[in-house]
Amino acid sequence: MNIQANAVVGLTYELQVSKLEDEIESAPFSVEIRDEEDPFYFLFGQSGLPEKFEELLQGKKEGDDFTFTLSVEEAYGEPDEDLVITLPKEQFSKERGFSEDMLEEGNFLPLMDENGYSMQAKILKNLGDQLLLDFNHPLVGFDLHFEGKVLEVREATKEELTHGHVHGKHGEHE
Repeated sequence: MNIQANAVVGLTYELQVSKLEDEIESAPFSVEIRDEEDPFYFLFGQSGLPEKFEELLQGKKEGDDFTFTLSVEEAYGEPDEDLVITLPKEQFSKERGFSEDMLEEGNFLPLMDENGYSMQAKILKNLGDQLLLDFNHPLVGFDLHFEGKVLEVREATKEELTHGHVHGKHGEHE
C-alpha cells in the first residue's frame, strides 16, 4: 500500500535542523532520532504536521527511503512575537501540578489550552514573580532535514479515522 490520505504511516528518521543567521546557514545538527525501537506513527492527512512533510511522503510505500528538507516557510514558519508572553509564576503552583524544578529557564512546561488540548511553553526567563514564556513551536525558525525509511503503511480503522489519531500498537491507546 502506498502512503495516501487516511493511511496509518510508521517511519524511522533522523531530524536535523539548521538556521539562517546573518545570511549564513548553520551546520545542521541532530535534534531527534526515531529508530525501529521507537518509530513515529501518524494518520496521514490528519497529523497536524507541516503540509509539505506529508506531500513529500505521499505515494511512498513500506521499505522506501526518504531524504528531504523543509524550509522555515514549509515547516513551522518564523517566530511569532505575540506568542512570547509573561504570566504570573503563581499560576504554576504545586497545587496545579508544577514543581519548583520545572520552572527553570530553558524547560518546557506541559500545559493545556482552554479546550483541553496539550501544548507546551518554553521558559525563557524567570522574572521572580513572573515567567517569560514562549508558546511558539520548538522548531519554529528552523529548516528541517529529514532522512529516514517508511516502516509500515496500512489502512486506518474507522475508529482511528473518527478519533483522528493512531490507536493500538504505536498509537494513542497503547
